[in-house]
Amino acid sequence: MATLPLEGIRVLGMTVILAGPYAEMFLADYGAEVIRVESIQNFPPFTRGMVVHPRKGAPGYPNGDPGERPWNRHATFNSMARNKLGMTVDITKPEGMDVFKQLVRTSDVFISNYVPSALDKLGVTYEMLKKEKPDIIYAKITGYGDTGPYRNYRAQANGIDAIGGQASTRGYRDTGPSELPGASAADPAEGIAAVFAIVSALNYRDRTGKGQLIDMALFENFMTYNPEPFMDYAMNGRVQRTLGNRDPVAVPSGNFRCLGEDNWVSISVFDEKQWEGFCKVVGEAWVRDPRFKDVLNRRKHEDELEKLIESWTKNHDYYEVMHLLQKVGVPAGPVLTEAAVFKDPQFKARGTFVEVSQEETGTYLYPGALAQLKNAPLAIRHAPVRLGENNDYIYKEVLGIGDGEYQKLVKAGHIGLDYADGVG
Repeated sequence: MATLPLEGIRVLGMTVILAGPYAEMFLADYGAEVIRVESIQNFPPFTRGMVVHPRKGAPGYPNGDPGERPWNRHATFNSMARNKLGMTVDITKPEGMDVFKQLVRTSDVFISNYVPSALDKLGVTYEMLKKEKPDIIYAKITGYGDTGPYRNYRAQANGIDAIGGQASTRGYRDTGPSELPGASAADPAEGIAAVFAIVSALNYRDRTGKGQLIDMALFENFMTYNPEPFMDYAMNGRVQRTLGNRDPVAVPSGNFRCLGEDNWVSISVFDEKQWEGFCKVVGEAWVRDPRFKDVLNRRKHEDELEKLIESWTKNHDYYEVMHLLQKVGVPAGPVLTEAAVFKDPQFKARGTFVEVSQEETGTYLYPGALAQLKNAPLAIRHAPVRLGENNDYIYKEVLGIGDGEYQKLVKAGHIGLDYADGVG
């Protein structure tokens, strides 16, 4: 097998929920040895499920069955848990912190997305890490950054969506903030940005011999995914409001009902050439109505235009509409459910979904690697990692801990495959 780009790099991940695990996934896909550091004495909600022992039928588990070890079966966690290794240790105890420090000495990167105060209390700081490994790279992902008055405020994606200015511009024109659907895009966006920062820091280390503290805030990163309203205000003093499915440039732009039950197609027309192509495909008299003769008139009469478009699309299959419009250069595509995505011919042709078997979950289709490298093919080499799955390898081979000391750590509540009694 070809050498992967990050082969030989060891990453320690002490991460929760989505942003941190998502970054770990990419690093592991590209060949880094990613070790998840977890504790059987503490269950972080929203990470390996919501609770340690959920009820039968709880969402997120295969066939609604949590099984004997639900923490190894939750869909959200497993969707990002491929190609990683897992070990358990309780760093709140001195001997656990000693183990963690030993791991740091053998590693290149430490990544965490806990609120800063949580790790401050444990003594996990850049200064401590650097003392153990002078050239360590610490990717510190937080909601609001490592400085400023919000430093220790808790955050999740919905809150970041709001404070970062996204929520005020997203949603239907006739609905208020209380009716806005939740959004979690800030977390994966931060995970991707973290990978770029980490790889850049590794390059910097290779050139200078120096490590790095990477200070990343979800709200700062996610603001860059919606730049137009900020620039509009900076240049024009204008505050943008919600547009629904409409677009400040494209007109028409929206989702339109098609044949079948709850089937929709997304269409956006950005210029006159695309409009001419759209008119040619539709071929109905209303496309030549003077109300729609140019972009300014189409904007002025957008409500009427959308109704007429849907009077055409509702008589056609959503794939048919996509193919007809794409042939004349108009951006269009079906609005697919998860079930339809699995059947889509483009996803099948690309091999987007791959079959993965995990001992406690079973065999299912998972999204595969998000890039294809010709000279170093990426693949799912390791099924979603189970809690403590690689304790033997990490303690005995990576750290060189003997059987006697290993058993002491088991008895002390550091090493295990199950959460301790009373946890969660």
